[in-house]
Amino acid sequence: MLTLNLVASTIVFAVAAWIYLVPRLRSLPPLVVLQPILLLHAMRHLGMMFLSPGGTTAGIPEQFTVPAAYGDLIAAVLAMLALFALRAGARSGRLLLWAFNVEGSVDLAIAITLATIYNAEPFMGAAYWIPAFWVPALLVTHALVFMMLLGTSSSRHDAIA
Repeated sequence: MLTLNLVASTIVFAVAAWIYLVPRLRSLPPLVVLQPILLLHAMRHLGMMFLSPGGTTAGIPEQFTVPAAYGDLIAAVLAMLALFALRAGARSGRLLLWAFNVEGSVDLAIAITLATIYNAEPFMGAAYWIPAFWVPALLVTHALVFMMLLGTSSSRHDAIA
């Protein structure tokens, strides 16, 4: 059931982004788009729930929980650093945005893979909502950030820096 929820929620978030945000990406200042995305990802510290008794049930495989929890925590820290740097107009802003987006995307791919390999779904307990609802939103927003970083307009790249 988790795979169905993950895929279906990702499709819904992607369609919403395609309808409401993608057509406006070129007309909106990059920081206007990036700030809420980075704040959303800054909440990934909640992935530490995978290590909390009560957040998951006994028996959840550590081969999944440890990389998922700490990968999310790293993504949260990088999102905040990127946000502060971009808001300050720091030269490091674009580099931190790249670091956040690559690490965060890879973390999600690894977590999805490990959850599948180690059959973590039956042990997710209250944390089930993370991959069923939140991960799809994170995947779509990572794609939006990549679209912005890889945009063809040089002014867009300068604006993100």
